Amino acid sequence: MASMLFLPAYVFRLQEHGSSEALVVGDQMPAFSLTDQNDKTFKSGDYVGKNILVIYFYPKDESMVCTKEACSFRDSFNDFAKAGAKVIGINGGTVASHKEFSDHYKLPFILLSDPGDKVYHLFGVADKFFMTGRQTFVIDLHGKVAFTYESMIQGKKHADDALAFIRKSESR
Repeated sequence: MASMLFLPAYVFRLQEHGSSEALVVGDQMPAFSLTDQNDKTFKSGDYVGKNILVIYFYPKDESMVCTKEACSFRDSFNDFAKAGAKVIGINGGTVASHKEFSDHYKLPFILLSDPGDKVYHLFGVADKFFMTGRQTFVIDLHGKVAFTYESMIQGKKHADDALAFIRKSESR
């Protein structure tokens, strides 16, 4: 118990809304509206039927695994775009933090600020290791979950596996 006193304060998180079930393949994506890194409103409903959505939830801008994950999505961005997919990163960070993170790593995709982790909870992304979870969802043109991947430490695999799934789906 005494060793817990040495953990940084940021690792202690209270889950406001209790735990909800994670979305699974076949579930309808919940509608949501959040602000992006450029202070513009993003409405999920504006994209259903127009783009495949690759929505990835990540704990923190500028952290080691989150940076590797974001840069992996960045490096594959053209492949996602060619496949008709829009990449969207979401976490509870501020619009300003997302702007700095996006500019620092030249991220060409949308980063959404989710204050209070409301959308995290809509998608049922579970907290892990005393912080928000890391999970990726591929949403098809009908607004349904087509693929999901969860791993806290394999940040790069989120982009790799989502892209592999989309490519496999295109070839059918």
